[in-house]
This record gives sequence, C-alpha cells and structure tokens, in this order.
Amino acid sequence: MPVDPVCGMEIPPESAEATTEYEGESFHFCSNDCQALFDSAPEKYVETPHPHLVEASGAILPRLPYGRAKGEFDIEIEDPTSLQEGDSVRFSKEITDDDVRKFAEATSDTNALHLNDEFAEKTRFGHRIVHGTLVSGLISAALACFPGLTIYISQNLEFRRPVDIGESLTAQCKIVDDLEGDRYRLTTRIENDADEIVLDGTATVLIDPLPE
Repeated sequence: MPVDPVCGMEIPPESAEATTEYEGESFHFCSNDCQALFDSAPEKYVETPHPHLVEASGAILPRLPYGRAKGEFDIEIEDPTSLQEGDSVRFSKEITDDDVRKFAEATSDTNALHLNDEFAEKTRFGHRIVHGTLVSGLISAALACFPGLTIYISQNLEFRRPVDIGESLTAQCKIVDDLEGDRYRLTTRIENDADEIVLDGTATVLIDPLPE
C-alpha cells in the first residue's frame, strides 16, 4: 500500500486526497497540506523516506511534519542530552470549529454544548465551547516537544475557564522534579491569548531515549 512520504501514513490510492508525480514515480498524500510540503522539497522526502525527527534549539524531537497538524512550538532546555529542573516546552495552537467537530467524531463525544449553537445558547456559557479534553490534549502536544520519547504516567488537571472556539492557546510544561529512572514531574498549564489560565495541573512522565 502506498505511504504518504511526508507523514508516513498508509494511503490507499482510492483514499488519497492528493497525488503528484516526481521523477517518473507517483506519490500519494493524506492531505493537500502534505502534498504542499512535499512539493516544497521533494528530494528531502524521497531521499529520507518518512522523516520522523526534527531539530530545534540543538535538540532532536520526534515530530512528524504532518500536513494537517497546525501549531508552533518552542523549547527552553539547557542541555538536550540531560534534562533537568527548569527545562520547559511550549506549544501554541488556535482551536478551530473543524478541530472541535473532528474531535467529536473521533471520540464520539457529541455533547450538544460543543456542536449545536441553539442548544449552547441556553446554557450558562451562552455559546458553544471547546471540549475540555481537546484543550488538555495540547499538553500532550507540548510534551512531545521534549527531546526523547515522552510517555505519560499520570496527569492531574484543574479546568479554570471555558475555551471559546477560535481561541488561541499556549500549553507550557516545565520540569520541577527529576524522579530518577528517566521519570520527571512537571507543571502543566494552558493559557489563552489574553494570558488567562484556562487549565492548570501537574504530570509525571517517563522520557525514553529515541529509538535508533
């Protein structure tokens, strides 16, 4: 089965959203965004099939250039080879209506508060809001910005305020304790573009070395 050379997804030819020809070979893509990335530097994806690592601030991160996935990340890590207290990562993204509807489809959480304007207008919020678990998912996206392979052990969350559809959010994860054995305790916080805290908590993670 053909594989999207950008994000590594298997793409049945009949399901491909986009295709292109390069040096006499056909390539199939999961989205037009992946095709655009390929077209910008085809030799990169042909010579290194399914790139799965990126370099940022001297750290190697396991982040695929997945065409549909939007957002920006930033890392503040003193030594990428030895994580320590104070190291932090941030991930920022606008939560769109399309994100909300795809999340509802993927999880089957079809609560009308998130999907139906008429119903949501009659609630305490007065309008549709983003699923809380979709919001907290930005923490996972931020954790994936640490060098290594981050594995969730536990997460405590406190939701401070609702998130409106179309808001831009920033998740920050900061190491506060090295628990040894490649385990770390972190603070996890998400703020909106007005610098208001929408979610606060702590997490414990295991960070393995990246596979060779």
